[in-house]
Amino acid sequence: MTWLSIIISGIVTYFSRMAMVALIDREMLGTKVKEVLNYVPAAVFPAIIFPGVFFNDFGLFVEITDPKIYGAIIALIVGFFSRSVIATILSGLSSYWFIVFVI
Repeated sequence: MTWLSIIISGIVTYFSRMAMVALIDREMLGTKVKEVLNYVPAAVFPAIIFPGVFFNDFGLFVEITDPKIYGAIIALIVGFFSRSVIATILSGLSSYWFIVFVI
């Protein structure tokens, strides 16, 4: 019964979110709405990343010596100068792994 509930809730969630993308015609939206929707990824991404970088498994702030913070700082610098999402992600991950496994 639990798996059935999980599958049904997943299907309902998928179709309720997909309906907005598939059924709404882009021409129906005004220019102001399109401009506002362009900022959604920039607003959501930090909300997803912040807890992963600055909180540990127990919900407490990490120390300044945590390698995640240094990886995030390097990723911010690379992202600012390169304006490339892939370069930002790769630099942050590689610097984090370098700090954890080499240093």
